Amino acid sequence: MIRVLCVISAVFPCAALAGDTDWLLLDGTALETALNDVTLQYDGSKQVFYASGRTVYDNGRPSWGYWAPRGDKYCSQWPPADGWACYDVEQHVDGAAIRFISETGFVTEGMIVE
Repeated sequence: MIRVLCVISAVFPCAALAGDTDWLLLDGTALETALNDVTLQYDGSKQVFYASGRTVYDNGRPSWGYWAPRGDKYCSQWPPADGWACYDVEQHVDGAAIRFISETGFVTEGMIVE
């Protein structure tokens, strides 16, 4: 029985990873390059990431915050809160989309717009 569980544990993580080969996990330098002066279009909203470290999220009502790479994570801070939330960042292999992955696994995906 233990041997079966070990085999299942070894196979399923690989199967899960095989489905995500279209996305590349970005390190700190790559995510900074990918987001500097970029606009992402989400479902019903957009966000602009300025090279200055400012960002604006607009869903009909603009909200200004800050963004920065910290280690290999994207981190953002939205006043009046003073804490930072950090996420893994992946870019689609075609370069057209970015997605943010929270510590709990929640994914937010945006399309890069010109």
